[in-house]
This record gives sequence, C-alpha cells and structure tokens, in this order.
Amino acid sequence: MHLRIAVLSGTVATLLSGVPLLAADDASFGQDLMATIALHGLPCDKVIQTKRNGDSDYSVSCNDGNRYHVFVNAQGRVIVQKL
Repeated sequence: MHLRIAVLSGTVATLLSGVPLLAADDASFGQDLMATIALHGLPCDKVIQTKRNGDSDYSVSCNDGNRYHVFVNAQGRVIVQKL
C-alpha cells in the first residue's frame, strides 16, 4: 500500500514539475490536482480554480468551498495543506 502511494505521489510530483499549462490541459490538470487531494484523504468535489505560486506549488479552490495548498517539499513529497 505504501509503495502504491509513493508511486502515485511520484507521478503527481512529475505532473506538478512546472510544465507550462495550456488552456486545453486545464481540465485534465484540475483532475490531477483533485486526485492528489483525494489521495491525501481530503474532500474536493471539483477543482474550480488553480493558481500557480511557483514550481510545483499551487493554490487550489474546490467547488465545495475547500481551499488547499498543493506543493512538493524539499524531500520530494507531495504535500496538501488545507487553507
């Protein structure tokens, strides 16, 4: 189980690696962020807004009113903090 979470976190870290977003990719990127939040056991029914704060660092607003800070820490782990 821990290996699966580590692999999924690595995949998410790769997705959040600072690649510029195109308008067509916004929906899929929102789904990736929503999946990342769900993997951390936090609720988010739909991502309605994202703000890129830096490389691998995003602020996310969900349709249900929840807001999160999603980033990769110095050890390479994906962290989701409720705002």
